Amino acid sequence: MSRKPRIEYDGALYHVMCRGNRREEIYRDDMDRKLFLETLTEACARTGWVIHAYVLMDNHYHILLETPEPNLVVGMKWFQGTYTQRYNARHKVCGHLFQGRYRAMLVDNGSDAYFPIVSSYIHLNPARAGLLDLRNGNLSDFVWSSYPLYLRTTKRPVWLCVERVLNCHDVEDTRKGRVWYRQYIKQRVDEIADSKYPYELDPDWSKIRHGWCLGCDAFRDNLLDRLDDLRSKRKCSSFSGPEIRMHNERESLRLLSIGLKQLRLTSESLESLPKGAPEKKALIWYIRSKTTASNGWLSEHIFCGHPGNIPRYINAVKDKKSNTLNRLVKSLIKCED
Repeated sequence: MSRKPRIEYDGALYHVMCRGNRREEIYRDDMDRKLFLETLTEACARTGWVIHAYVLMDNHYHILLETPEPNLVVGMKWFQGTYTQRYNARHKVCGHLFQGRYRAMLVDNGSDAYFPIVSSYIHLNPARAGLLDLRNGNLSDFVWSSYPLYLRTTKRPVWLCVERVLNCHDVEDTRKGRVWYRQYIKQRVDEIADSKYPYELDPDWSKIRHGWCLGCDAFRDNLLDRLDDLRSKRKCSSFSGPEIRMHNERESLRLLSIGLKQLRLTSESLESLPKGAPEKKALIWYIRSKTTASNGWLSEHIFCGHPGNIPRYINAVKDKKSNTLNRLVKSLIKCED
């Protein structure tokens, strides 16, 4: 079964989220929440992780997690597995506690623009979920979050780093800076209270919920380059997800450019050829042999009509009955990638 790839490197920053199995609660009481944080403390000590923000909801959690070493996978395996064992032992139950694999969205660690977006998204979760009186309550009363710890210097765990987020807001971890941050979050809570659709209040929140990375174009391209290394060690079908689709599209465009040059064609001259032209069949086979480009993508970029034609064109190359096709394919195989 294909899985989402895990890109790991020194200094990687992730928004990690995982729900309970069947969306059920992963904490029954405050003792479980304390147990969760104690286990997170041990995980950070083992891995060197730095936590910039977290929140424990009823059936899921969010963590803004930085890995000084490329150890997200091994660390998360220990962390979630250990908490599950301790939870099950405490409640005398067995079986899975979490729903499938955790989600780990990569965040651009080289820019100050993205820390405030993700940290605010995490800290405002209780407000969006209606877990407090938005008009009269204080978000700091929700103690199962790093937000109250941002407002004081005492009782902060050693693995919690508040400076990076505060510095991205152009304030420091001083009394003045902490007062400013409280006012900033209060303003965001008021915006949520005034909104009919709190989850759609900030357009960046949709990127966090549905995207695979958050950062500038150069950051995304760098991650796609890192996927090349991962895919070179595994079969193309081993991975899935939006990052793989984006990688496939970029790689397919690169191969198409190489193929056109090798066949002495341009995009315009390719489009002018009949949809079943040998050149098009050869290009389709060439790109599909090296990527998992979809039939829709191939039909659109190689101008070969309905996507349903693609399997037939690939089979025509595999049959090796056409001398023209064989010659074109041999020419493409010689391409220098």
